[in-house]
Amino acid sequence: MDDRVAEALAASIPRYRDLPGGLLPLLHALQAKLGCVPPEAVPAIASALQLSRAEVHGVISFYHDFRSEPAGAHVLQICRAEACQAMGSRALEAHAKTRLGIDFGETTADGRVTLEPVYCLGNCACSPSVRLDEEIHARVDAARLDALLAGLGEVVGG
Repeated sequence: MDDRVAEALAASIPRYRDLPGGLLPLLHALQAKLGCVPPEAVPAIASALQLSRAEVHGVISFYHDFRSEPAGAHVLQICRAEACQAMGSRALEAHAKTRLGIDFGETTADGRVTLEPVYCLGNCACSPSVRLDEEIHARVDAARLDALLAGLGEVVGG
């Protein structure tokens, strides 16, 4: 096991081990420290919380916020909720995938951008919406998305 993973587990497990429902806060803590919840951490988490590896893996894979590998330098999330779909987010998704050369859940080869789906950004009146890192952008079309990506510097497909 990587030293960083071992240190993060040693710091986080005691804090959440005896907390009812401590799995989710533990996973969030690990992801905050490591940028992901590495698969190699699952056995230790399961053992410490007296859960099966399958239960821990199931939670990690069920919630879209958890990653098994670190994200790129920037995270682009495209809303896939109904309001955004009605206003063109499917075309925006296709454009983003083509422009970046990746699919949802992937990171560009240079590690600059990770593309993720999100199922509501709470910005339905201004659809379609995207979140780039921590900032939500409204009424995004292909040209606006290109401008946002250009603002990141050199991006694959740019």
